[in-house]
Amino acid sequence: MDWTALSVSLQLAVLTCLFLLPLGLWLGRVLAQASFRGKPLCEALVALPLVMPPTVLGFYLMMSFGRDAPFGAFWHRLTGEGLNFTFTGILLASLVANLPFAVQPIQRAFEAVPANLREAAWCCGLSPWQTFLRIELPLVWPGVISALALTFAHTLGEFGVILMVGGAIDGETRTLAIAIYDRVQAFDERGAGIMSAMLLLVSFVTIGVVYGLAGRRRWRRV
Repeated sequence: MDWTALSVSLQLAVLTCLFLLPLGLWLGRVLAQASFRGKPLCEALVALPLVMPPTVLGFYLMMSFGRDAPFGAFWHRLTGEGLNFTFTGILLASLVANLPFAVQPIQRAFEAVPANLREAAWCCGLSPWQTFLRIELPLVWPGVISALALTFAHTLGEFGVILMVGGAIDGETRTLAIAIYDRVQAFDERGAGIMSAMLLLVSFVTIGVVYGLAGRRRWRRV
C-alpha cells in the first residue's frame, strides 16, 4: 500500500473542495438567478471539463502553466516557481477539472428556490446577505453536500489531468490513481488491487458520511 500517494490524494481532494466551495456557491447562485446575454456561454464553459478528454484538458493546462505562457510567466514572476510538476500545479488543474462538479449541483439547488421567497425576506427587513445565510443557504444545503461529495470523489480518482500536469513525483504529484497505474505497469496486480480497494473504500465512506450528515440535517428540520 502506497500511503504517501494516498496522503497526496487526500490532501488534493480536501484542498480542492475547500477552494471550490465558495466559488461554487457564488457562481452557482449567479448562474441560477441572473439573466444576461452571455449566460449560455458561461454555463458551457463551466461544463466544458465534463466533456473534454482528461488528457486533452491536462495538455492545455500544462501548456498554460509553462513559463512561456502568459499565466505561467505571471505565476513565475509572482512566486519565483513554476507550476508544472508541482503540487500547486496539480491543485490548480484539479480546480479546473472539478469546476462543473462543484457548480452545477449548487446551481440546480438555487434554481429550485422560489424568487418570491427572497422578496418576502426582503420585505421582512432582511438584508440580501442575511437572506442568503438564513433563507437560501439552508434550502440549497443538499446541493452543497452533493457538490462536495462529487468533487471529493472525482478528485480522488482523477488520473489524466494530474498525470499530464504533475507527472508522478513521489510525495509531490504522485496520487493513488497514478500509483495504481504504475503497479499495473509493473505487473503487480496484488498491489494494484489493494490500492484500488483502498481508493474505493475511502470514496465510499466519504460519500456515505457526507450524505448521512445531509440526511440528518433534513430530519432535524422536519
